[in-house]
Amino acid sequence: MRSRLAALLLAGTALITPAQAQTRPNIVLIIADDWGFSDPGSYGSEIATPHIDALARSGTRFANFHVAASCSPTRAMLLTGVNSHRAGLGNMPETIPPQHRGQPGYNTVLAPGVTTLAQRLRAAGYATLYAGKWHLGHDAADLPTARGWDHALALSQSGADNWENKPNRLLYERADWTRDGKTARLPQRFYSSTLIVDEAIAQIDGVQDKPFFATLGFLANHIPVQASEADIAAYRSRYLAGWTALRAARAKGAVQAGVLAPGPMVTMASTRDWAILPPQEKARWARAMAAYGGMATAMDREVGRLVAHLKARGQYDNTVFVFASDNGAEATNPEATGFTTAMSKLLYDLTPARQGQPGTLTYIGASWANAAASPLRGYKFSAWEGGVRVPFIVTLPPAMRQARGSVVAAPAHAVDLAPTLLDLAGPGMADLTGLEGRSLVPALLDPTATIHPAEEAIGHELSGNAVLYQGNWKLVKNLPPYGDGRWHLFNIMADPGETRDLAAAQPARFAAMQAGWQRWATANSVLAMPPGYSAPAQIQANALHDLLPGRIAPLVAALWLLLAGLWTGRRWRQPKPGR
Repeated sequence: MRSRLAALLLAGTALITPAQAQTRPNIVLIIADDWGFSDPGSYGSEIATPHIDALARSGTRFANFHVAASCSPTRAMLLTGVNSHRAGLGNMPETIPPQHRGQPGYNTVLAPGVTTLAQRLRAAGYATLYAGKWHLGHDAADLPTARGWDHALALSQSGADNWENKPNRLLYERADWTRDGKTARLPQRFYSSTLIVDEAIAQIDGVQDKPFFATLGFLANHIPVQASEADIAAYRSRYLAGWTALRAARAKGAVQAGVLAPGPMVTMASTRDWAILPPQEKARWARAMAAYGGMATAMDREVGRLVAHLKARGQYDNTVFVFASDNGAEATNPEATGFTTAMSKLLYDLTPARQGQPGTLTYIGASWANAAASPLRGYKFSAWEGGVRVPFIVTLPPAMRQARGSVVAAPAHAVDLAPTLLDLAGPGMADLTGLEGRSLVPALLDPTATIHPAEEAIGHELSGNAVLYQGNWKLVKNLPPYGDGRWHLFNIMADPGETRDLAAAQPARFAAMQAGWQRWATANSVLAMPPGYSAPAQIQANALHDLLPGRIAPLVAALWLLLAGLWTGRRWRQPKPGR
């Protein structure tokens, strides 16, 4: 099957020479962090992403590409071709309840024995390179260079400061950057997107006489949202009309971009009423979203720099490019509780006018995240389409056949990436045994092609938020605060905004898909969440468990020294007997 697909790619009017046929393409995988469905310009956004849009014009956009509801489970699926539970990322370190740790499928790192895409490609003669966010393990045995990558500059955590070698202080004590398995020395000042592309270029330039597979895991646009003042200034007045206006504009933009048809959309309960906000709060939120837009544009510029470098070296015309976001936009509010607000004020500069600059903690919150997902429902951590449907672009070398500039409407999934890239790498690749996904190559040739048979059931689950896809249908359940904890049924081809629950109208299908979900959950050892569980609360609880001992110990030691000093001073001042 794979050799036939490879032949189709190379057939037709765009024939290549026998010498070129022996040259396997380079592969560049670009993973954006927390980009909403309509964040790229080519998906309907006002954000300037000209270089990603150029890849879209010369490639294929997918309008119905699904991932997990958060970062590391998605990365596990993209990089292994199996679902996140089989890959060991049934949950993340930040959101896992204590009673699930260490259970089958809940390693919180890539499970031993799971074969990565890098291992398969390296066995076939590829140089394998990694730069950026990893978030799939921090011990030596779990870092990229132990899982198939030849060289790697990797951040083991969910995010970090973008200007300095500092962590997200609300979650971690230090930023865990490593280079080839050892603690990395980073510049005193840098910008994360530039740092990642600098590293990728250096790695690529070091490859001799073999194709390369380069993975770039950008931090943009994860919290803290940060960008240069020049990039923020480009959006200074863009968001003054508020999030409801932006959500409506993005919905029209998605239709104009050709990625979705016109249709209804919901207003999420977490969307605040912009009209009643005081002027200073409007200015604060508009500045936060301007920083978000600036951060995305800065990342896009670095993508363009990488593309220009490959063109200058004569490598562009033999390179496959893939762009994906790991989940929907981030709605988390780091100031949601009194404790986190106090910690944020203690550790960061929260001055509204300085949002996005070094030393700040900037986030867009749920209302803007709803707009970034437009016209979909929900955002990161939820199993609504806004949390799990993301922009996804594949661009083939000019010598390969492709329906360029097209949009694929058929459902596709993160596990489909690995078999696709192995197909594109050509004949003689490693066995595809064990992969769950299906190659997307037929859709690259014909955008009307079906990728998954209508009867095939595909499940995802993270933190109790669960989904089963089957043909045009989606069964979904979200725990509070993202939903009501009950199952719902939608035809996501006709209703991608999930506005019409068809559970009552389709009782037989509803029951059959619930049974299908249970079979999938049993086969993949999915655990029920503890009573009262919520992902935001668990993030805070796990952070407190990890951080408090280290932060309280110095205070206790200082207090002990102070008391000891006072006691010693008092003893010294007391008159001695006989004087």
